[in-house]
Amino acid sequence: MTDHSQMKLGKAAPRHDPRTLQLANYLEPGNLPPAPKTENYGKTIASWPMMGNDTIGDCTCAAAGHMVECWTGNASSTPVVISDNSIIQAYSAITGYDPTTGANDNGAVEIDVLNYWRQTGIGGHKIVAYAALEPGNRNHVTDGIYLFGGVYIGLGLPISAQHQKVWSVPPGGPVGSGAPGSWGGHAVPVVEYDKHGLTVVTWGMLKRMTWGFWGAYCDEAYALLSEDFIGPGGKAPSGFDFNALLNDLKQVVH
Repeated sequence: MTDHSQMKLGKAAPRHDPRTLQLANYLEPGNLPPAPKTENYGKTIASWPMMGNDTIGDCTCAAAGHMVECWTGNASSTPVVISDNSIIQAYSAITGYDPTTGANDNGAVEIDVLNYWRQTGIGGHKIVAYAALEPGNRNHVTDGIYLFGGVYIGLGLPISAQHQKVWSVPPGGPVGSGAPGSWGGHAVPVVEYDKHGLTVVTWGMLKRMTWGFWGAYCDEAYALLSEDFIGPGGKAPSGFDFNALLNDLKQVVH
């Protein structure tokens, strides 16, 4: 039986900044290649390290490490695995967590992690920019995964998710043990989608969720632009030419 009840979470409540770029502004019809019905960037990765999230609430930074691993594993034949120590150092710098005493292990706000990742870097890797997805917009999620090698999301997990093999909305709906956030907040990268649902990386493994679960429990989501995902000639594995968009965003990132 699946049992995640002892696993660590660590995503604080969303904080939305009005200056954050909106992905909708870059998804004009005809400007970008349409997303296919399925995409799976996780298939190139043999294993996913815990990155400290089995013992501390650093999921927001572990998710960043897993995205770097996914991007580099798809852009080249050798994925870059950021060390657990580097992930925990970033978590400490962002939150004040003390790895010696365990003090201040209170999780992090995703937007704080994204800003630190962009400005300072995590394990020597930076993102160029990030853009918020429109809440509940399934097309934004599929476009974000396909074009940018995955999306970085936050979930308000229900207690019912602790024992599910596939995360899904319980039969009684999102109430009681199925209430959003009744377990806590969790950050994960989404690396695959198809008509049945999505696949995320969490606690050193791949985890499936239904589209209904995503709709009920995802409370923030971001497309991330990273040069780790760009191959020779400025092309991403999706075939999308990043150069024009990267140059544009470099002028307007806050």
